[in-house]
Amino acid sequence: MKFPGKRKTKHYFPVNEAKRVAFENDLFVPGSMYIVGIDQLIVDIEGHIDFLTLESFQLKKGESVVESDELVEGVYRKLKTENKIIGEFAGGAIGNTLHNFSVLSDCRSIALGAISKNISVGDYAFKYICSTNSLVDFSYLKPVDGMMGRALSLITPDFERTFVISKGVMNELSEDFVSEEVIKNSSALLLSAYSLRDKYSPIFASSLKASEIAKKHNVPIVFSLGTSSLILEHRDFFNEYIKNYVSILASNEEESHSLTGIVDPLLALEKILDNVDMCLLTVGPQGLYIGAHVDQEFKRETRDLIHSKSIAEYNKFEYSRSMLKADCRNPMKIYTHINPYMGGPGVIKNTNGAGDAALAALIHDVVANSYHRKLVPTSPKHGAKFLTYSSIHQVSKYCNRASYEVLKSNSPRLLKGLPLREDSLEEAYWDL
Repeated sequence: MKFPGKRKTKHYFPVNEAKRVAFENDLFVPGSMYIVGIDQLIVDIEGHIDFLTLESFQLKKGESVVESDELVEGVYRKLKTENKIIGEFAGGAIGNTLHNFSVLSDCRSIALGAISKNISVGDYAFKYICSTNSLVDFSYLKPVDGMMGRALSLITPDFERTFVISKGVMNELSEDFVSEEVIKNSSALLLSAYSLRDKYSPIFASSLKASEIAKKHNVPIVFSLGTSSLILEHRDFFNEYIKNYVSILASNEEESHSLTGIVDPLLALEKILDNVDMCLLTVGPQGLYIGAHVDQEFKRETRDLIHSKSIAEYNKFEYSRSMLKADCRNPMKIYTHINPYMGGPGVIKNTNGAGDAALAALIHDVVANSYHRKLVPTSPKHGAKFLTYSSIHQVSKYCNRASYEVLKSNSPRLLKGLPLREDSLEEAYWDL
């Protein structure tokens, strides 16, 4: 287990010298800490498209829609003919997050889903497996006759993305391939709204079964909202699902608006925290927010400037660590906001996967806290039952940094881990 962020060794295990444990030591059986994710396994195909072509296929800019194999093939062939395809990658929001988590943490993750039974060298299923981090475990996938799903990520001249999905076998995960043993021993269960899009599909029932198992065994459920139109169409269902099952929610500002009906992202975040323990809310060029709960007894005031927006002094206690609301005697909501790392890349060609990288960083911090609690249970870090290892302010920095790495690489997934030493930190920092 790598620890989150690039901090000096002494900050990883801030316990007294007699009880200090070097973080390089692996005191657990490899693979003992892992996360599980249910995903519609698909291949992301990215390409440039003009507004006229988008309209000719009757596609609405910025939305994510499921279309027939024929329509998807037609769009794909047109872009291929015009040399506008810029990349074909292993995809899916949860698949991206699992991959990124394993890259960041050097920790195992398990993918649940359906994949083509017969895999040939060079086909989509083969490419999916080959381009995913080796620590992502595919042993529990359901093999199905048929083709992998495809998601066209169509980038218009204004850099907005439109997703057009061909289902293939992506919804064929059945309940008998959801293992209670695997989920109950995990550190987190990842799900997205996409797997709950169609209540008649096998993956819908499987996702609900997995949610029940996680709830039964107190495994935190991390839920990604997916796309605003889907949330708006089934708002009541998703609000009820989130209230009943979800610990950590990931959203962008359009999705949070669809979920809550509130335009202001900070006020939407406040509303979302009525039903979840923690929320990551990305706001594009304005960076990201994190909202969480902490017990009044363990709140920590920021040493940075205090800011006011739609909530006065919203970041006053951003140096606090997140807790499950149920573990707080006197819970209070805490918030932090961060602008894009280093101002963001000079040119952003594609935002696909940036939110998945940010979420992977957040999950890494949560799992690191569980790992550390098992490794050094007497550490002052565990004087209360915290959800995160770091303050939400520190977590936001880590999320921001991981997101930046995806944006600058023009890939929906992290291609490598973060650098050992950040260029933005002076050499004097490392000499202290």
